[in-house]
Amino acid sequence: MEGEFLVSAAPEALNLVICCDFGNITGGQAKVAIESAIGLKKQGHRVIYFAATGPVTPALEAAEVETVCLGQTDLVGNPSRAAAAMQGTWNFHAAAELAKLLASLPRDKTLVHVHGWAKALSPSIGPPIKASGLPAVFTFHDYFLFCPNGGFYHYPKSEVCHRQPLSASCWLADCDQRNYVRKLWRNARLLMAQKFVHLTDVFSDFIALSEFQDGIVRPFIPPAAQLHRLSNPISVSDRGLKENPASGDVLFVGRLSAEKGAFLFAEAARKAGLIPTFAGDGPIAAELAARFPEARLLGWQNEEQVHALMRGARVLVFPSLWYEGQPLTVLEAKALGLPVIVSDNCAGRDEVENGVTGLWFKSNDADDLARALVEMRDDARVTAMSHAAYRAYWSDPRTLERHTRGLLSIYCHMLDRPGRATASLPVSPSSQHAELPRNEVAAKDQLPSSVHSIFPLSAAAARWNKQHAG
Repeated sequence: MEGEFLVSAAPEALNLVICCDFGNITGGQAKVAIESAIGLKKQGHRVIYFAATGPVTPALEAAEVETVCLGQTDLVGNPSRAAAAMQGTWNFHAAAELAKLLASLPRDKTLVHVHGWAKALSPSIGPPIKASGLPAVFTFHDYFLFCPNGGFYHYPKSEVCHRQPLSASCWLADCDQRNYVRKLWRNARLLMAQKFVHLTDVFSDFIALSEFQDGIVRPFIPPAAQLHRLSNPISVSDRGLKENPASGDVLFVGRLSAEKGAFLFAEAARKAGLIPTFAGDGPIAAELAARFPEARLLGWQNEEQVHALMRGARVLVFPSLWYEGQPLTVLEAKALGLPVIVSDNCAGRDEVENGVTGLWFKSNDADDLARALVEMRDDARVTAMSHAAYRAYWSDPRTLERHTRGLLSIYCHMLDRPGRATASLPVSPSSQHAELPRNEVAAKDQLPSSVHSIFPLSAAAARWNKQHAG
């Protein structure tokens, strides 16, 4: 359980290989991977940060964290779609370099921690980890291990997707953010990862970031695996109670994209007669400004500017339409004494006690969000929630030191576990994420023929797997 850390002092120095798509901070996943690497190094452990894309953030070098960066581009940044598809399906260079790295490390007191693979590293990292026999743990920053588009979300319909991953209805659903062709490629990649690589079974342990996320991923992991819960760390200083908590804007912080609920917030604010303020940038920024000219769009803000905006705001609105993992923005708001209005169908709700530190609203419901915004016009209530949010956070702050203690507790349990080799883990069962539609069996023979053109890449990956993983 989160918070019950059994390691009170630094154990014997460990060798820790941290794998992530990115060598610099491009989002929450890389931020947590990099900061945890630095925190673990400060605890006296040997940390090797393995990434596909650069440049490597200077913070890793400054902390004397060893780095292996392949100098590749991520899939979105690759100018060649064909090359991106090949790399994303099977990154041969990543597989070879990771195999070489793991072979060079001692078998004792060595562990692999994967934070992400879907945007550059690919499923190819699975066989070298499995062949090494080293214990491995995976943190769920997204859902690419189980869902082709990584979010259990239907982008064109702007709704959570409850289809069984890789079922016939999943293959037929045009749910990708870009187009159906990319959806088919992602399905083929996940099929290869599950059926040829058995990527999920490479890991003996998994880390969920929140109670909400725990409920999403638990049905998918192998029955013999251990699922731990550990909050992400954030970097916020204790500034005390807010001086004027009932003043300021209604604020959105984050990427301006449809699945983050930016349109929903703007619509609800208009219904409530309020001016929404957006701190962030993204693909819908121009459309948001055109449809809601009354909105204040501040553009991208650095961390210091975001914290200043939060400190001066009346309430943070977190209207995300998809599940999320554990939104750092919500934690930062609480630490700064800012009440939060949050969707009831995303992981952010775990950090908001409804009616005490903020309000929940019905997901994807502009009227109910407007209702919550109107309720936050009560100055006395906002003040009480601000103080409660601040005290709730600082009674158990999510510091980097707390996070590294939690990681070390998990690592030590993994290393001390009898028979800890992962090669014998059973294949993960069918998920209970959703009941299959009644026409599932009838639909299985209706898979698009275009899918088969993608499978030569899977066959090549399978051959590599046989040659290198034994």
